[in-house]
Amino acid sequence: MIISASRRTDIPTFYTDWFMNRIREGYLCVRNPFNKNQVSKIALDSGLVDCIVFWTKNPIPMLNRLPELDGYTYYFQFTLTGYGRDIEGNLPDKHQYLLPAFQKLSQFVGPERVIWRYDPIIFSERYTPEYHLRAFSQIAQALQGCTEKCVISFVDVYRKNRKNMEAIHMQQKEDEWLLNFAGKLQQIAARFDMEVGTCAETIDLSSAGISHSACIDKALIERLTGGRMMVKKDPSQRPECLCAASIDVGSYNTCGNGCRYCYANFSPAAVEDSRRRYNPASPILCDVLRSTDRITERPMKSLLDRQIRFLD
Repeated sequence: MIISASRRTDIPTFYTDWFMNRIREGYLCVRNPFNKNQVSKIALDSGLVDCIVFWTKNPIPMLNRLPELDGYTYYFQFTLTGYGRDIEGNLPDKHQYLLPAFQKLSQFVGPERVIWRYDPIIFSERYTPEYHLRAFSQIAQALQGCTEKCVISFVDVYRKNRKNMEAIHMQQKEDEWLLNFAGKLQQIAARFDMEVGTCAETIDLSSAGISHSACIDKALIERLTGGRMMVKKDPSQRPECLCAASIDVGSYNTCGNGCRYCYANFSPAAVEDSRRRYNPASPILCDVLRSTDRITERPMKSLLDRQIRFLD
């Protein structure tokens, strides 16, 4: 099985202690966000977990603890953009901390295991196309040799982030214009030995040399493991998403990065309330198990077929 850690929150930044405790204990629990009394118990044995995909904007708290993941296959989706704190409110300085963290992480795990995410792309009076092209070029130059791939997307407006997007006067662009802009990003990335893919985009950018890609990437996992993954597309994601099926082990309303485009937090007050309940020794993130919970041990099995790849 593939573990996603996590689309719902930044586990490496805020919950490394909890995650490593769960690795050591060999299991964790996840509450169903649509049925609060339903809890799944997830086994984390390295023989069952084919890959862990970490999603983060700041892996610094996890860097010195990566040896604790020996025996597991994993890679990182690392979001690094040109936004200031008006958009990404609680991130440390990018030049001083995050670019060096990306470089250090790549040195430790290899460039194929650190995917650079320049997303979501938001256009506004401050964040003009020219601004993005300059920021993208500067970051790409700093990351040359540290990653093989950059993932981009254009911001999606949800009920949870609509007010924030209206507050920064987000500007909408037509598909033809976006195609031209994306082509410029691809040209920059190519200069620094990177390919560009999109995340859950409906727009076709293939004429700009950009393909639709998967963040939970079956092909990459097969490359990293040396086997063949017997896994299908994730049916719980929207149709444009090409990700392989995975189990997300995070919780909504727990990320403290303060990004205005976020869809995983309902409000700052909800995040503060959830984070007050954080206990790194708890089997469930920012929560406690209750007597009314129905805890079900989720069937877990490896989806990796090494023999097929060997015979091929």
